[in-house]
Amino acid sequence: MKADLLREKFPIFFKAKKHKIVESDSLIPKDDPTVLFTPAGMNQFKRQFLGHLTGFSRAASSQRCLRTDDLDKVGKTPSHHTFFEMLGNFSFGDYFKEEAITWAWEFLTEELKIKEDKLWVSVYKDDDESYNIWKDKIKVPVNKIVKLGDKENFWPSEAKANGPNGPCGPCSEIFFDQGAGCGKPGCGPACSCGRFPEIWNLVFTQFNRKADGKLEPLPKKNIDTGMGLERLAAVMQGVPNNFETDLFQPIVKEIVSKCQSVKVSDKEFIYAVSDHIRAIVFAIYDGVLPSNEGRGYVVRKIIRKSMLHLRALGIAKPFLYKLTPLLSDIMKLPYPELDKRKENISQIILAEENNFISTLDSSSVLFEEKFKGFSNKQDAQRAGRLAFQLYDTYGIPLELTRGWLEKAGINFSQEAFDKELGEQKNRSKLQSRMKGDVFDIKELHLAGAKTSFLGYSKYETKAKVIKIIKDNTPVKKISAGEEARIILDKTVLYPESGGQVGDTGELIKGKNVFQITGTRKFDNVIVHKGRVKTGSFRTTDELMSCVDIKRRLSIARNHTATHLLQAALRVILGAHVQQQGSLVAEDRLRFDFTHFKDVTREQLDRIEGLVNNYIVNNTCLKAKTLTLAEAKRQGALAFFTEKYAEKVRMVAIGDFSKELCGGTHLECTGQIGLFKIVNEGSIASGIRRIEALTGDCAYKALKEEENILADISSLLNVPSQKITQELEKKLFQIKELEKKLSYRKTDMLRASIDNYIKEGEIINGINVIARFIEGQDMDALRKAVDLIKAKEKSVIVALGTTTSVGGALLVTGTNLNTQILDIDSAKIIKAIAPEIGGSGGGRKDFAQAGGNKPENFPQAFKKLKEIIRELK
Repeated sequence: MKADLLREKFPIFFKAKKHKIVESDSLIPKDDPTVLFTPAGMNQFKRQFLGHLTGFSRAASSQRCLRTDDLDKVGKTPSHHTFFEMLGNFSFGDYFKEEAITWAWEFLTEELKIKEDKLWVSVYKDDDESYNIWKDKIKVPVNKIVKLGDKENFWPSEAKANGPNGPCGPCSEIFFDQGAGCGKPGCGPACSCGRFPEIWNLVFTQFNRKADGKLEPLPKKNIDTGMGLERLAAVMQGVPNNFETDLFQPIVKEIVSKCQSVKVSDKEFIYAVSDHIRAIVFAIYDGVLPSNEGRGYVVRKIIRKSMLHLRALGIAKPFLYKLTPLLSDIMKLPYPELDKRKENISQIILAEENNFISTLDSSSVLFEEKFKGFSNKQDAQRAGRLAFQLYDTYGIPLELTRGWLEKAGINFSQEAFDKELGEQKNRSKLQSRMKGDVFDIKELHLAGAKTSFLGYSKYETKAKVIKIIKDNTPVKKISAGEEARIILDKTVLYPESGGQVGDTGELIKGKNVFQITGTRKFDNVIVHKGRVKTGSFRTTDELMSCVDIKRRLSIARNHTATHLLQAALRVILGAHVQQQGSLVAEDRLRFDFTHFKDVTREQLDRIEGLVNNYIVNNTCLKAKTLTLAEAKRQGALAFFTEKYAEKVRMVAIGDFSKELCGGTHLECTGQIGLFKIVNEGSIASGIRRIEALTGDCAYKALKEEENILADISSLLNVPSQKITQELEKKLFQIKELEKKLSYRKTDMLRASIDNYIKEGEIINGINVIARFIEGQDMDALRKAVDLIKAKEKSVIVALGTTTSVGGALLVTGTNLNTQILDIDSAKIIKAIAPEIGGSGGGRKDFAQAGGNKPENFPQAFKKLKEIIRELK
């Protein structure tokens, strides 16, 4: 049975059991700082588990997940993955153990027709209730029901002893018996031989762990189940390894086709790459771009790890990006949008591959820089730690680093490397694990509250205070000077959302005023943050909710302009342009979008002109609520990392712009007044950013530019229309003067060379010339070294000067025609450059350095002479 059919059967089955079928959430958890990526199906239902029910108490989903805890195991085992899909059914205070167990068994044995004698189950050792359901109701033979302990069958693992505090409970797991195993007596689900892959985990959240370690029964018990689609596919397709299923085989075969030969040991690399490309593509699909921090760092690391695997297979050129179209074809049924964005994603991966290849090609330079000054034995521990940093930060393979260290004669500590690697793994696990108490959400006291938003059509409304929160604690009253958060039954203030900043304004009750400094939304609740300006406020107070109208209109101006900008970008640059992020503030707008080339000045002018054309035409905006499916049929653009409800708000501007958007807008485009782009550039591979101004801010920016041009025109004493020609003329004159000055300096140096040679100090039979020359540049110093070496044999030269910004420049040169001294320019520069606060390098006959302590040239030259004296 193909994976697509399994993914389809699961929701159909649970829909018949009155579950709401919920689409997969993004890999970037929304409003959940406790995890880097979505690690399980239950994550998008955290609030439901806490009692924030939103119209359903049963749910089922097929959730895309990403975990990196076991990154080094991927490819080595049959079932470890970074990216995987988790099928799950959930109950929020509704059904419990008997239904969860019964339906799981029914789905596997009746819907999928898995033979009962191939299934084993495990229960928590103290969970007699689950044991009896399996034994008496399901009729599983007792020899196939295994009792396991806190590590295997309690969630979170070992929570009873080690925490975290919060909801927890026993688990029951279902295993498939593949028949072939270790053959040892007593081999069962607890055995690590691989005979019994776990296919479904049923978590019974029935306790609340307290700070003292006690378990209190929860008033409402929950069900959280998870079944890996990849493992289920392996069972249904009769293969012992997930990588032999239809989810991976097309990718595996493509990789194999590019290998000249494949050894048995190569399989783990092939399998790892076929897994990692899924994680890479779907992370980028959900808006995570390779970078040096956070989620982007994880994606970059997985890309580089994959490339090293490919190199081990003999594939050294960019190749990962070519797998993206293949993956989009495999996943086209559940993710049709992936096919539309495959080219964009491929280009992002290609750029990252090229960057890493460049890093590997220049590794020798990197090693020179990083291991500068290391000695043979004393620095073995440091070298081990630094080798790990190069592996972890740059993806440099350890073998490459060790090879270079051996040639350089630098000892290396494998123990230090392994220690750093172990600590990094622990940090990674802590990062990907939920922090603090499970379901730690400060807004728990907001359960049941709701705020109606009326701000699309009104600037003020009567409202009632339903909750006041001070220092995260509900209170009944606040007085002048106190800061708090106020929740109303209705409001006209728009909460921060979708890149649009939150409204500000006032809550007014007679002479009592609450100044609102920010507005945010949690579930169905809008929270007004601020301070009591005058008087006092109590819960149940009747008051007026008033938005700052001038600020609101400025924000609306920028938000409507953002829609016009996206429409213009798709016309001028192409339909591949998709929003990657935005900021809509009172004084500016920022728009990030996909595009893989520089945007030319001519294109920017056309984009800006088209937006202003939209404004001049004064097209009216229309907003309407409709189903998500209907909005997509009408061609509405969606921000792909956003999770939309079944009913959505579509904002349409004429026939050229349709977007799903909950923000506040103008009535007509003409109200924007003026649109001006102030900056454009690349922010990541394949992602560019435009910053722009509208209305008064745009007009002020134009006036500032006009004044600057007037000042330049006055200084050059030419009309503004001729500024460019006059500047070109002046620049040409400056270059000519610089050439003449350079020739003059060279002539002066040439005339001084004989004196420099005469004033040198003879040390160990070598003429050591070390001096400071005022007013020169690096090129002049280099020429001076060449002139000295042309005239003098057996010479060591060190010349220094200062830069225009107060820095230090130093060059060294040698022309030794004897074997008396074992020293060269590069060794000299490395020894004396630290004296001037810098570092450098070069060839045997010439080297250069920069520093920030030009006042220390005397010490540098003194050290040089001491080094020469000590050499025999």
